[in-house]
Order: sequence, then structure tokens, then C-alpha cells
Amino acid sequence: MSTAILPARCLRALAAVAALLLAGPARAETWPLQVFSRPFHDDSPAARLDYAPLEHAARPWNLCVLYPHLKDAYWLGVNYGMVEESRRLGVGFDLFEAGGYPNPARQIAQLRACADPRYDAVVVGTVSYDGLTPVLSELARQKPIIAVVNDIEPGPITAKASVPWREMGRAAGLELARRHPRGSPPVSVAWFPGPRGAGWVGFVEDGFRAAIADSSARVTSVLYGDTGREAQAQLVEQLLAEGPAPDYLVGSGPMAEVAISILRARGELGRVGIISTYISPGVFRGIRRGRILAAPTDFPVMQGRLGIEMAVRALEHSLTFRHAGPAIVTVTPGTTADFDHDASLAPASFSARFSYHGED
Repeated sequence: MSTAILPARCLRALAAVAALLLAGPARAETWPLQVFSRPFHDDSPAARLDYAPLEHAARPWNLCVLYPHLKDAYWLGVNYGMVEESRRLGVGFDLFEAGGYPNPARQIAQLRACADPRYDAVVVGTVSYDGLTPVLSELARQKPIIAVVNDIEPGPITAKASVPWREMGRAAGLELARRHPRGSPPVSVAWFPGPRGAGWVGFVEDGFRAAIADSSARVTSVLYGDTGREAQAQLVEQLLAEGPAPDYLVGSGPMAEVAISILRARGELGRVGIISTYISPGVFRGIRRGRILAAPTDFPVMQGRLGIEMAVRALEHSLTFRHAGPAIVTVTPGTTADFDHDASLAPASFSARFSYHGED
């Protein structure tokens, strides 16, 4: 080896290190978001933005996080995003889940526990649009409240990481309208909106029905129910036991997942189309294999990340936007190659984390 080469290599290495030191810590990658011009008004104009998240929290803040449930992989994706962002920022959280949308009393009790001084802020995916407003208003006098995913009465909240659920329903409906425009032969649709009374369900239903209003698709059955797989399987079986199968089953991710095997057993998979109103690992597999026709994604992992990041910004008085979220994208068998797994789905190896305090 030539001794004349060594000093040049060393100088280049030193120059590279010096450049890194002068540049400071590496910034996190930007996030593609849409920011609403009127915070907490989903129908207000939204602008696309490459959002630069915080590099690191100023303190190891401790957050109280609440979910409506962890019955399906959607909220597991949100959970994964929160764990990853907490790890990146250097903060911790404890998670409490209400066990389902019929349990507002349980979530109210969990919110009251969030008043404990050891929690610096609250990040909540609510079971009800306005049923928790009184207790949230009390908490808001003590610490920031960040809403994630589910729509919520805006009075008590500091910021919101979400997408318009009306647009999620609309995206699913537009897929039907594209396939069956006005004037084409009519098709029947069984509609599975989700739990009656849940904050997001009315918005999804409004968007879906508006999207198919000018098409040949007609809703012939409506079946409300909890979004657990068992509950949705019972609803699908109930529908098919009562008469001929409709042309389409449209509804929640768990409904779409269980419908595949139920229709296959009846020999009707392929004749009856399936459309989901949101993405999950099972729904994505179904789309990739041609069993499910379409599903919009609102990037649950990214929403989980943003909820944690907004909470830290609120605590550190650096909140730039009070209402933002990813732009909705519809996934079909023809677009799976372009699907952003990392922003939408937790890895298969990930298990729900109810507490994260920098252990790994």
C-alpha cells in the first residue's frame, strides 16, 4: 500500500466528519401531509405539505394514550406508528384501550386516570364524537389533548391528527360508481358501516352514499356492528342466510377480511365483489390476490406518528399546525406495487405495545 495515499484518505475522512459536525444532527425525513386551512373543519380547503417533524423532544415527556380498541390491525398500525415515533423522539407513553365502541364509560374512566400528574399530555382516539366532551374539557385545563384518527367535538382539543372520514367513505363509493355508472344495469350492495353511534361511522356513511348517488349501485341491506372479526363474520353470515347474495359487500376492514372465506365456502367468491372502507394487512393481501377490489388507505402508521409528534410540539410550544393528516389514496389490484407499506401497516412481527418508555 502506498504511504502517499493514506494521508489523503485521512484528510477526506476528517473533512467528512467535520461537515457532519457543522451540519448538526440529521433531520428526520419529511412527511407528506395535508394541512386544513380551518383547524377541525374537515370540509375546509387543505394544502399539501412536506412536513418536517421535530428532530428530538426537549424532555422525556410521558404521554397518556387512549384507543377505542385493538380488535383489528388498523389500530395496531396506529400503535406501531406511536411506538416508532416515541422511540425516535425520546418520549414514553402508557396505552389504555376501551374494548370497543359500546364502552364510552370505560374510556371516560381511562381519561380521568390520564389526569395523573405523571402524564404530561393526552393522545386520544375516541369512541364517541361528543360523549367524552365534559371530561376532555376538564383535562384540557391541565394538559394538551391531541385527537388521533377518529372525529371528535373540537372544543377541548389542542390539535388533531386525522383525515376526513367522509372522504374515506367517498373513496370506497367512487370505486363502485366507476364500475357502475348511471345508466348501466343496477347492482345491489350490502353496506356494513361499522358500530352504530361511533363518531366516524356517520361520516363514512355520508361520503359513501354521496359517491354512489349518481351511479347504478343501490344499497339493499345495511348491517351495523362492532368492527371485531367475529362480529363482522356473524353479520355477513346473517345477510347470506336471509336471501340471495348481493352483488357487492362494502364495509370495514374486518368485514372484508372475513367475507373472503365465507364467500369462498359458498362458491360465490368472485361473483360477489368486496370493497373495504380502509386498509389492513388482511385487506391488502386480499387486494393483491384479487379477492378484494379496492380499499382507501389513510396511512394509520403515519397518523400514529403524527399524534405523538403533535403532542410533543404542544408541550414544547412549537405546534405549527393544529390539524393535519395524510392524503387518502385508494389501493386496487393494479396499484399494489406503489403501496406505501411503512406508512400504512405494522410489520407482521409487531405485537401491540401498551407501554413504551425507551426500553428498546
